[in-house]
Amino acid sequence: MPLDSDTDVHHDWTIEDALSLFRLPFNDLLFSAQTCHRRYFDANQVQMSRLLSVKTGGCPEDCAYCPQSAHHKTSVKAEKLMPVDDVLVAAKQAQEQGATRYCMGAAWRNPKDSDLDDICSMVEGVKALGLESCATLGMLTKPQAERLKQAGLDYYNHNLDTSEEFYGRIITTRTYQDRLDTLENVRHAEIKVCCGGIVGLGETCNDRAAMLTNLANLNPHPESVPINLLVRVEGTPLDHAETLDPLDFVRTIAVAKIMMPDSVVRLSAGREIMSDETQALCFLAGAGSIFVGDTLLTTGNPDKDQDVLLFERLGLHPAPAEGTPGAT
Repeated sequence: MPLDSDTDVHHDWTIEDALSLFRLPFNDLLFSAQTCHRRYFDANQVQMSRLLSVKTGGCPEDCAYCPQSAHHKTSVKAEKLMPVDDVLVAAKQAQEQGATRYCMGAAWRNPKDSDLDDICSMVEGVKALGLESCATLGMLTKPQAERLKQAGLDYYNHNLDTSEEFYGRIITTRTYQDRLDTLENVRHAEIKVCCGGIVGLGETCNDRAAMLTNLANLNPHPESVPINLLVRVEGTPLDHAETLDPLDFVRTIAVAKIMMPDSVVRLSAGREIMSDETQALCFLAGAGSIFVGDTLLTTGNPDKDQDVLLFERLGLHPAPAEGTPGAT
């Protein structure tokens, strides 16, 4: 296993390496993950981001988990792109509530060049507030990525979602390679990469291992790795998916941290349906970031008071920026 080398940062993982980690006794796995986390980050700091849907619904993609897909009959209605000023008012409110990064999501397969006028204005406004900026807009061309970089975009989110083998059972309107191409375009523009996946889709442990292997073999690693738990939404093909064992979710966080110790692993969607104990184990497993606010795009999230109480109980405190390299 690559952990035997002089450094714990590797880009040559195999699926069997990842499966070996998943098979570790739970206590050993969490000990290893927490040890890796402490080499790069303050273990008691958590970076806080806020996510806003700036263009909701009507997406032409058929992602089986997504209530914004035009292919599914959900309560989410298609809306136009939000006015720039409204987005910046919401960004200011998020900042006042402790967020240090502001993420803007649009339900597009890919943005039109004309759409980027307003998106770039949003990015510039968010940066002017002193927040880190992130966007998730679907697939990007190289010129589009470069334009976002010029506007000051810090991070671009584009998840792999799952393993390449399981991918076709979740999405048919874009390929796995399409996702990798967008990530390459983002890297070429020197924008930081936010890339992770979703668990609880009906995938196997082997699929989770394969997804993490694909992420960990990106060079460099994604700076931010969101691990999402499926939020089942009525009207989507996965609204009756089997509930994932919470300990399997914690294991996924821990394996992600060991394989990508220099990345910030984010405890993302699904926190609203997690117990405080499950979230505490995720932080112990190396999760170093959360989304704050009562909504994630169109699904629920714990409110501010719940997070404040949980942080107080665990002795955690918000990070001033994403992680602190070299912290002990």
